[in-house]
Amino acid sequence: MRMLFSIYLYKYSEEGDGLVQKVLLFADIGIDDTIALIYSYLSEEIELVGVVADYGNVPRKRAVSSVHYLMKLLNFKDHIPIIGGAEVPMTAEEPQFFPEIHGEYGLGPINPGMYEGVIENFFEIIRLIECYGDNLVIVNIGRMTSLANMFILYQSLMNKVKKIYIMGGAFWVPGNVTAVSEANFHSDPIAAKIVLTYANNLSIIPLNVTDHALVTPDMVDYIDYKGKSKLVKPLLDYYYGFYKKRNPLIKGSPVHDAITLMAPVYEDMFMFHQLPVHIVTASTGIHRGQSIADIRPYIEFEESAKKHRIAFSFDYELFFQRFMSVMTGESFERIKE
Repeated sequence: MRMLFSIYLYKYSEEGDGLVQKVLLFADIGIDDTIALIYSYLSEEIELVGVVADYGNVPRKRAVSSVHYLMKLLNFKDHIPIIGGAEVPMTAEEPQFFPEIHGEYGLGPINPGMYEGVIENFFEIIRLIECYGDNLVIVNIGRMTSLANMFILYQSLMNKVKKIYIMGGAFWVPGNVTAVSEANFHSDPIAAKIVLTYANNLSIIPLNVTDHALVTPDMVDYIDYKGKSKLVKPLLDYYYGFYKKRNPLIKGSPVHDAITLMAPVYEDMFMFHQLPVHIVTASTGIHRGQSIADIRPYIEFEESAKKHRIAFSFDYELFFQRFMSVMTGESFERIKE
């Protein structure tokens, strides 16, 4: 084995905060979504109560198939409803898919085949919210279309949810679709605007953070060595191949969605600011889907002005410790020198 930790020395720790978050996950099933699902399975602090499988990185039908494949392969103990989400964005455009980044089914080189069973009805979401209410956290790591539909149809019900976390946006950092726009907001800016207009207790985890949540090849090899999930290496090797080709200097694969799923449990990893956010809903152009936070210090906003928490930075060392602890079954803390 190569030396895994080149900067820090770590020791085994049995400490944990013991928090358990009931999470309804909205996902568009790419490799980073899949890593998030594996993380949720291995974590003792996340109880997954449902998955809404949307279009996004792959078509909805393939996203549903991939989630069923993962649930069976990971042997989730309880029945977790896998709900068919949106097939197209609110812009009424044909969605674009990205097999060169995520594979045909969002599982890199793995082809699970099409799921032939019954897909849970979209309105199963209502039952889950009514069941768990203010104990439920929604985490949206894909396009915002399904989540926006819930706010259009059931705004009062959605406000019963404890908290909502979304992966999306880019604030004064490069986008990953245009120079200023991130994929989840760019693909359906109308849906993103609806969510940000009506959601309360919303936290945004943008590219400012997620682009730097890197899992290096050494980390991947150690996770594979520990054997908690043999899916991680083929997935992240495939993912890293894309990123390395695009940016030869990159040190690992950014797990955008896993760090977003970690946020409800580990808010202390992040530095948040509460600010008004505007989404550019233009149908074309470089600014489509751009997320703009108003940071003018001399503006006195009305009390009714909607503000959201935005994570602008995070503690990579804490991310490393906690991600590797869950993915390997070991716990790590820095040895104080």
